[in-house]
Amino acid sequence: MNRSRTLPVAAVSMAAAAALLLTACGGGGEEDSGKDKIAGADDGAAKKSASPSAGKSEVPVTDRPKMPLPKDVSLVFDDVDMSDPDQAAAASDAHNFARAIRYGIVKQNVNDPAYKFYSELKSPAQAYAKDQIKQRVDKGLTISGEMRFSRTKVTPAENKKTSVVSFCSNSTKLYSKEVKTEKVHHTEPSINDYYSWQVLMTPSKNAKGLWRAQKVQVQDKAEECR
Repeated sequence: MNRSRTLPVAAVSMAAAAALLLTACGGGGEEDSGKDKIAGADDGAAKKSASPSAGKSEVPVTDRPKMPLPKDVSLVFDDVDMSDPDQAAAASDAHNFARAIRYGIVKQNVNDPAYKFYSELKSPAQAYAKDQIKQRVDKGLTISGEMRFSRTKVTPAENKKTSVVSFCSNSTKLYSKEVKTEKVHHTEPSINDYYSWQVLMTPSKNAKGLWRAQKVQVQDKAEECR
């Protein structure tokens, strides 16, 4: 399938991208190939954030969006083991933001509540998520197969009020599928299947343990993610 660009980003290292996001220089996009390279939902309920911060009203896990996927779609996230509770929560909800984009594609809903829950209102991250979903919906495409996420790292800002969550995605086994015909477009694995992500996360002002995406930058053809 022919490749088409969404919002191009410069080829920068994870560390450099994290620095840019932490200084409010974010934004970016991800290239769409025959394998639809965007992170998304898992095949069950959204995970609970780890050890939420004190001093905020609690958001019970039952209030978080449920994001079930069809049987032919699997998203696999490596376990995140972090001693700092805020970093663990930021990482968990950065993954949830990625899941929510994928879930919106599966649901074919450009206004799905899940990605809005895990991103700041009217933020670049929220606009990015909507755009990624819309491109697939406009093409009549959903997804089929497996996508894996790994190498999660958290870089907190000096004031510790925000953090950049970095991780890799591997979609060598994830493919585009036509919604109407259910035809799956299989393609050969290549460097085009690897992306590095940097997501600027901020804690919710009124929800205990909830972190939301504010900015996102995605680097395509990420050799470091192979």
